[in-house]
Amino acid sequence: MLSHLTLQDFAVVSRAELAFGPGMTVVSGETGAGKSLLVDALMWLTGARADAGIVRHGAERAELAAEFDLGDAPAALHWLRENELDDDGACQLRRVIRADGGSRAWINGRPATLGQLSALGGLLVEIHGQHEHQALLDRGQQLALLDAFGQHGPLLDAVRDAARRWAGLDRELADLARAGDVGERLAWLEHQVQELAAESLDAESLEELAAAHRRQANAAGLIQGCETALARLAGDEGLSLQRLLHQTQNELARLAGDEPRLAEVLSLLESAGIQLDEAAAGIERLHDDFDLDPDRLRTLEDRLARLHDLARKHRVPLEDLAARRDQLQEELDGLAGAGERAARLGRERDVAAREYNEAATRLGQARAGAARRLGEAVAALMDELGMSGGVFTVALEPLDTTRPAPQGAERCEFLVSANPGQPPRALRKVASGGELARISLAIEVAALGLDAVPTMVFDEVDTGIGGAVAEVVGQKLRALGAERQVLCVTHLPQVAAQGHHHYRVSKAVEADTTHSQVQALDDKARVEELARMLGGVEITKEVRANARQLLSRASGK
Repeated sequence: MLSHLTLQDFAVVSRAELAFGPGMTVVSGETGAGKSLLVDALMWLTGARADAGIVRHGAERAELAAEFDLGDAPAALHWLRENELDDDGACQLRRVIRADGGSRAWINGRPATLGQLSALGGLLVEIHGQHEHQALLDRGQQLALLDAFGQHGPLLDAVRDAARRWAGLDRELADLARAGDVGERLAWLEHQVQELAAESLDAESLEELAAAHRRQANAAGLIQGCETALARLAGDEGLSLQRLLHQTQNELARLAGDEPRLAEVLSLLESAGIQLDEAAAGIERLHDDFDLDPDRLRTLEDRLARLHDLARKHRVPLEDLAARRDQLQEELDGLAGAGERAARLGRERDVAAREYNEAATRLGQARAGAARRLGEAVAALMDELGMSGGVFTVALEPLDTTRPAPQGAERCEFLVSANPGQPPRALRKVASGGELARISLAIEVAALGLDAVPTMVFDEVDTGIGGAVAEVVGQKLRALGAERQVLCVTHLPQVAAQGHHHYRVSKAVEADTTHSQVQALDDKARVEELARMLGGVEITKEVRANARQLLSRASGK
């Protein structure tokens, strides 16, 4: 529900702040005062394209803001959460339009696109009147209203679920078909997996292979190095490290009697001697292990070359061959039963298609009954609204598609003839703006506001009518206001008297500049405004009495 609307430098309005409540709110005023500016402001706030002409003359920009209470708009609250624009259940729309034509928009203080404004606005406000931007002209909205009127929610959910299952199985079968010849693919996968499985590809095995290859390729150098080290440690010729160490120990041992502290040094030298002996033994063992084996080297080189060839073949680094093997094995496992899987999916798809057709048939039958009832109800209301003899029908047409449609197997079109003897035509092709507005009103009243949009705006729905018909229009709007918030711009007192709340738009000229003001009316001011609408220039006691009578009759007092 719209709770507040703020306008600044918008057309002829310098600044206006309006508060709205539930029920029916009427807006009246003299011709040219700017009654429809409130409707225009809501259009700009819900995604209409920017027009620099709406900026008040002499101002740099126009600013518009609206606040909504989302207690009656769960779809809008869900949209805000889905788009991460929610703010503790609040909803504020703001739009700035510059004099150079530029425009910016915000939702709950966050920058938003016009597409987002339009999507959210469509869940908050529905505008009816002499405008092209009317939701009821859209065939998708017509179908949604028909389903709401018929209370087809469970039937529609069943159709959507069945369509989702059918489409999902269809995609799986298409994925299998895109894989090409399954048998050929299986043979290729089996060969690749066998080729990779023949090799030890884990990280530890690859590291051991690389180390073994390095040892064998450098075996001669390793043997020579070990022999040289052994000669230095314990060689028979020259002074080896071990011999030098023993000589040093003997010399220091003779001196230890004169200097007791040398005992610690001798202990260290003894330990060093033991470690040298162990080092020599270790080198000797390694020396014995090394073997100049050309065949072994060739085997290791062949294996490394084979692994590098596999890596190039599969276009992965050597260390990723194991992951590639596992990936191919997974695909192989998945395709192993592809034939059986395709047959199973085909059977499941046939079942889903049958379930969808059954659900769509049930929905179609319910829609046919609802279409007949809605047509009769709207036609009767059209007669009350001054279009005697008018015809309204809801045409259902089968969808020409073999694919499952989540909205059902048919689409609908609202057909109308406002004049007797004329064939019904599509509502979107009705030429008269006034007739279109009243037909829209009749549809909404017949549906008792069953569509999800909480705020309905009717702009000049009373164009071309008067007298008793005007009072009926007002009564229908008031009845609709019991289900939804209704804003109505009117020039007829019979309609204005039916409102629960009343705003008057007036204009004045100051310093050669026209300004419009919007004023909330109390009971006394409402009588004066209705009297003005009834009596024109001269307002008499009789006219005021008539105004009071209209208000009393509307409120049931």
